[in-house]
Amino acid sequence: MQAGDTLYISGSTDTDPATGKPFTDPRAGAKSLLDGLTRTLTRAGMTMDDLVWVQVFATDLGNYAAFNEVYRTYFKGPLPARAFLGAGSLLNGANFEIMGTAVKAKK
Repeated sequence: MQAGDTLYISGSTDTDPATGKPFTDPRAGAKSLLDGLTRTLTRAGMTMDDLVWVQVFATDLGNYAAFNEVYRTYFKGPLPARAFLGAGSLLNGANFEIMGTAVKAKK
């Protein structure tokens, strides 16, 4: 939902669109999840660098390093504020769920 220059992005998961199942490789899941987030931002005329806050839920906190390795490649500027939280389970058996807030940069 967009309100003025602010986009509130609801949760999406790392479910493979081809199979409807979560990725077995956490890096592939992170990439798919972040590609989807990028598409959402693009549709709103924004980029990943417009994100100001991100919350990531993970069923296995041991996947933090793999997720972070992929996550960092999506930004040119400073990283947004972020929380990476453990979750017992996510919809459809997903490994990750992400949500956030983006603010259109004034030029």
